[in-house]
Amino acid sequence: MNSFFLDASALVKRFALEPGSSLLDQLFVRIKPERLACLMLGAAEVVAALVRKRNSGHISAAVFAASMLRLRLEVLDAKDFPKLACDNPLIDASLPLLSKHAINSTDGVVLQATLSVAAQARALANDYVLVASDQRLLKAAQAEGLLTFDPETQDQAALSPLPGP
Repeated sequence: MNSFFLDASALVKRFALEPGSSLLDQLFVRIKPERLACLMLGAAEVVAALVRKRNSGHISAAVFAASMLRLRLEVLDAKDFPKLACDNPLIDASLPLLSKHAINSTDGVVLQATLSVAAQARALANDYVLVASDQRLLKAAQAEGLLTFDPETQDQAALSPLPGP
């Protein structure tokens, strides 16, 4: 059975209408919250993205408020939705990935976090899928042997088999 690690580039699609939003909605409907995860830093990035969208006029103040409420309910305050800390040991472990894959620091931390939870899941005959729309991060994740899903470029047919039994 697969679980899903959501990068901010994908998670934001649940709370703001973007290409791939419908697939993120499907994931949240089909998968129990305990099988979804993100970095707490990624959740903060979603807040920053929503603020940018509001400030630029891409979403109204009312849509912003509703999106923030849903983010709080479904992720930030949800006890059963895992939010990993971005602590010094995680950052330190991610450093070799930065030069190996020429990715930015946040992507390195996301990649290291996903690799860590995937290793734990694989020990129990499960796995993690990294969900992101950042092409460099996805390419690095695939090079590291992770399953990936891009809600912007892939479709329902690619998503359907990923949850597993």
